[in-house]
Amino acid sequence: MAEPTPAPDAPAPALTRQGLAAAALRVLERDGLAGLSMRKVAAEVGVKAASLYWHVRSKEELLDLLTDALVADAELPPRQGSWRDQFLEYGRAYRALLLAKRDAAKVVSGRLTPGPHILAILEDQLDRLRSAGFSDADAAMASYLQSAYVQGFVLQEQSPLSAAEAAGASRGEVARAAGDAFRTLPAETFPNLVALADDLTDPDMETRFEFGLNRLADGLALLLPPDKADNWGRGDLREGERARP
Repeated sequence: MAEPTPAPDAPAPALTRQGLAAAALRVLERDGLAGLSMRKVAAEVGVKAASLYWHVRSKEELLDLLTDALVADAELPPRQGSWRDQFLEYGRAYRALLLAKRDAAKVVSGRLTPGPHILAILEDQLDRLRSAGFSDADAAMASYLQSAYVQGFVLQEQSPLSAAEAAGASRGEVARAAGDAFRTLPAETFPNLVALADDLTDPDMETRFEFGLNRLADGLALLLPPDKADNWGRGDLREGERARP
């Protein structure tokens, strides 16, 4: 049985949702998502935990508030180039934002919170997609798909590859060890793992992210009316990916 929500004390006059979000961000940066609690956030702003219930009724509501605060300083890509250029820059900027803030991907993944900052980003992104020629339904799905891809990729990127990385080995060391293990497998039983050992373990995360993001754009381009579709072919896209630093 769920514990009842504590009765709130009188609200602290200086406590605002904006100040609460800022305090939650500081706790998240210091202690991570696992260490985030109503009690710690209350202590950060100098009030009793019960006082927070005038502003957020549960930790889940605190996470909603935090989700919007995490994207408050997001910079929208310039409106220049093709829809594809802008779509790719959106994905890159979102990944950079999530990587820059501790456990940000864990907080935002799967959440749809209509805070002011998220609303502004969604409005801008949907406007670009609709202006490019996507139908309303396809624009909405494209926005969701990109968000899910970036969040999921960053979660993978920030998770240890194995116990060895969790114990202190670098990601590169773990990947190279995996490649060595694949190469020494019996080729008659694992011919593909042996043949693709380098391809499976050599690419860095930047290369992997660009590959996936560009393939999303490839698929979305097929949804555009012929007169709106870019004439940038798949071969050129591969060259563009290789040329990107």
